[in-house]
Amino acid sequence: MASTGKKTRGRKKTQMKMIENKEDQLVVFSKRRLGIYKKISELSILCGTEILFIVFSPTGKPFSFGCPSIESVSNHFLSRNRPINDNTNILIEAYRMVRTNKLVQHYNEVHSQIDAIKRKKKVLVSTQQTSGTNNTNHWWKTPIHQCNPKELDELYSRFSELAHLCHIAWCKKIVDTSSMSASTYFGNGHHRQEL
Repeated sequence: MASTGKKTRGRKKTQMKMIENKEDQLVVFSKRRLGIYKKISELSILCGTEILFIVFSPTGKPFSFGCPSIESVSNHFLSRNRPINDNTNILIEAYRMVRTNKLVQHYNEVHSQIDAIKRKKKVLVSTQQTSGTNNTNHWWKTPIHQCNPKELDELYSRFSELAHLCHIAWCKKIVDTSSMSASTYFGNGHHRQEL
């Protein structure tokens, strides 16, 4: 009998504790370092500020990260009195403008599509009101004596297609009915042997 229980232990909450093995410490540090740098750079871009971040590896080696660069952050702190000729704010503002322009362009495209759909709807409603059809005069209800030869050919092809579809549905229904009755007679596809 097969067991239906879980085959894995699933997610477990890991307890935060010091990793004792030095090699394991280096592996975890190398995996986490790039993720931390990425989050710091995102935070710097969103806030529009410069960030200097220094982290020490388990061996004591310092790893520094500056956004937008270490030089621009160090220049900012070393020369507080004089203005920095830094392009950080210009780049951030340019990125914002590009993003804003894309969003405005997308909004305008969607708005123009909605306007086009509204215009088509108005045309359809006005056409229905002027013709007096209001969805009650279907192609099969058109009197034959009012049709021109082109309309008669179209009417004939539509009726032929309808007859063909009805024939296919009728054949399918016959096959389904006969297979159902055969399965009940023979016991779900198994032939009974006579004694």
